[in-house]
Amino acid sequence: MTLFHLVPAARWRLTEGRPAYEPDSLATEGFVHLSTAGQVAGTAARFFAGVPDLLLLEVEIPEDDPRLRWEPSDGPRGVEEFPHYHGVLPLAYVVGRSRWRSGAEPLGPES
Repeated sequence: MTLFHLVPAARWRLTEGRPAYEPDSLATEGFVHLSTAGQVAGTAARFFAGVPDLLLLEVEIPEDDPRLRWEPSDGPRGVEEFPHYHGVLPLAYVVGRSRWRSGAEPLGPES
């Protein structure tokens, strides 16, 4: 299943040499926030407005991974089901990384 995660580039650089990604939300909320393709733009606008160097991670999670859960969250269009990953995210699941560009080109050139 292809999902997406937005992260400031400086935060992503902290994963170098590590086998997994552990965003702050894992410690504070217990999961990694993810979005579907249709949710990414709204998530970026609501939670990352003004972040100058934002990356979009393309994440492939096996559908039978029990740590992936769809849960109601307050999103840009109100409460909707969002994918959450309850655990450290293996870097092997991250299959693409692009600079986020709002508007017509959300999947910009490889960073």
